[in-house]
This record gives sequence, C-alpha cells and structure tokens, in this order.
Amino acid sequence: MSDAAGEPDAVSLYDAAGGMPFFAALVDAFYAGIVTDAVLLPLYPPDDLDGARHRLTLFLAQYWGGPTTYMDERGHPKLRLRHMPFHVGPAERDHWLLHMAAAVEQVTEPGPIRDALMNYFVPAAEHLRNDTGLPISSQRPG
Repeated sequence: MSDAAGEPDAVSLYDAAGGMPFFAALVDAFYAGIVTDAVLLPLYPPDDLDGARHRLTLFLAQYWGGPTTYMDERGHPKLRLRHMPFHVGPAERDHWLLHMAAAVEQVTEPGPIRDALMNYFVPAAEHLRNDTGLPISSQRPG
C-alpha cells in the first residue's frame, strides 16, 4: 500500500510485532507477575482478572495500530479516569513497571519494538499515578 503521495505506508508496531497474538502473549506474561504481587493484586477485582487481561490486550493492540475493538467495546480509554478509583502511588507504579518490563523482555528481542514499548510504558505508568505522596493526593475518600 501507499499513501496519497505515493510513499509506502509505515508498518504499525502492531503489525511489526506480530498482531494480536503478540499483545496477548505480552499481557499474559505481565499478568503472570501481577497474580503473585502483593502490592498490585489487591487492586484487581478477584472475579475480573480475565476481564482486566482482555481489556489491556485490546487497549495495547489498538494503541499500537491494531483493530479498534477496545474503543468499540469500552469507548474512549480515559486511562486516568478509569484508574482514579485505585490508589496508584510510587510503589504501585514501580511494581507495575517491573512486571511490564519483565513481560516486554520475555516476549521481545532487543531492538526497536522493545524500545518503543518501554518508551511508552515508563511515562504512561507515571501519568496514571494519582498519589504524589503529598497530603492533597494521599488522602483517599473513605
């Protein structure tokens, strides 16, 4: 395929990485860490780990150029809003990144795909933090 100027279309990371099977493997590897993590596992509804896994797979696939199934099923991602009910402070961010980095390392080779994923995940994890450690953000409604 080519664009209107006759230039070849860029290949999405979704396609370059292997499509939906790649993102399913990435999320499976990530959740293998989550289910053993005493900091993060309590943030997940115990009866919805499969749902969370499904949503993350679809979100990441869509973000990286795959089908819009996430948007079709859930609407706009609104990541900060969707994560606001959960305490996400420095410890939660760091644990999340630990498991995601391990998953990325497990399912990719060193190179541009791994780099692109981590260049997204590191700032995204910080962006979703809703507890800065300051009194104004540390107190949760109870």
